[in-house]
Amino acid sequence: MTRIDDLVVIGAGPYGLSIAAHAAAAGLGVRLLGRPMASWRDHMPDGMYLKSEPWSSNLSAPDGRHTLADYCATLGMTAEHGTPLPIGTFSGYGMWFARQAAPEVEEVTVLEVTPQGDGFRVRTAEGPPLLARTVALAVGVMPFVRHPGALRDLPPPHYSHSSGHRDLSRFAGREVAVLGAGQAALETAALLAEQGARPCLVARRSRLNWNTVPQPLERTPLRALREPHSGLGTGWRSWVWSELPWAVRRLPAPTRERIAATALGPAGAWWLRDRFERRVPVLLGHRLHRAVAVGDRTRLGLSTRAGESVVLDVAHVIAATGFVPELARLELLDAGLRAALETVGESGAPELSPGFESSWPGLFFAGLLTAPSFGPSMRFVHGAGFTAGRLVRGVRKRLGARGPRPGSPGAARVGRAAAPGHLPGVPPGHPKTYLR
Repeated sequence: MTRIDDLVVIGAGPYGLSIAAHAAAAGLGVRLLGRPMASWRDHMPDGMYLKSEPWSSNLSAPDGRHTLADYCATLGMTAEHGTPLPIGTFSGYGMWFARQAAPEVEEVTVLEVTPQGDGFRVRTAEGPPLLARTVALAVGVMPFVRHPGALRDLPPPHYSHSSGHRDLSRFAGREVAVLGAGQAALETAALLAEQGARPCLVARRSRLNWNTVPQPLERTPLRALREPHSGLGTGWRSWVWSELPWAVRRLPAPTRERIAATALGPAGAWWLRDRFERRVPVLLGHRLHRAVAVGDRTRLGLSTRAGESVVLDVAHVIAATGFVPELARLELLDAGLRAALETVGESGAPELSPGFESSWPGLFFAGLLTAPSFGPSMRFVHGAGFTAGRLVRGVRKRLGARGPRPGSPGAARVGRAAAPGHLPGVPPGHPKTYLR
């Protein structure tokens, strides 16, 4: 009999590892596919630090163990509030969590997920296809890289995204324009300067925002009430985004879209400000409208708010312009399935049930793509804790609705599988059902 897994988790970053840990503890037959902590290990330069506080950067195990503090203790160090933690330490934590709390990670490249019978067929580059009754896509941010339109006609050597660099030392001695005003842009520019490059930050915003030094964890009751701590920062608004994703999901779609797009906007970490301002020149209030390759150089056409034209000539352009959570960019998902999914308003992100299930039964999402459903905490590691438990409960409900898996008690009562690409009881092309 062909093996059919209860759940295949695609992606082995903080969300995928957390989901797989919860699924295994729940007794599900789960397989975890991907390179562990790939975005953190392969796409962030040496010298970067974790922006979030250590206590709000835990992966999620169902028993609450295997925290970042636990891992740091194994190294003889303390993860302290108010002290930035190197990205390399956090990556190491994720690898340790994978060994301690998650099922074995299968380092394969997933090429395609398609409907088959009442489940899914997962095709990889390394072996025969896998069959799964449910699939959770926790693919991280890399499929959703955003480049400004003005750069897209440049030859590839002339520009890159901030997530495309593990080592910035190759830019030593060269002029680099960094586009953006968030942490990725500010820290990339600072690291470039510290490694001998000549960066210039270009941003549409007229001023840069900087986070303040975090308040101590131990405070007076009145101060704690006025400005509560949360996984996403201090203050009641951050607390709502951090602690009440279920409430965000109940808001009208246009409101959720606006929150996902604007909440917790671009800002630099407090500990980066001095390093940045001492070494990086800035062009604020400048909009990029043209980019032209001139030999091995790149000429940027900028315009100010007053309508003045500015030309910037550089050796390379790094776009630290974030990510766009759109299903259309998720090419590993069958095109017909993608087109059939219900989306949140005009966002292009999937509409999800309280258990993170899409409108296609058995297909679940985690991470960035879920921000227009559950709010901005899904853009951060902190959201993995809320996601993992809820998603696995959603998987168990879906499996219960479909009946026991082959080989388990009662399996003989399950009806014959539907034809590939058609789910039982669901009109082809219109699988708009949710488990509530």
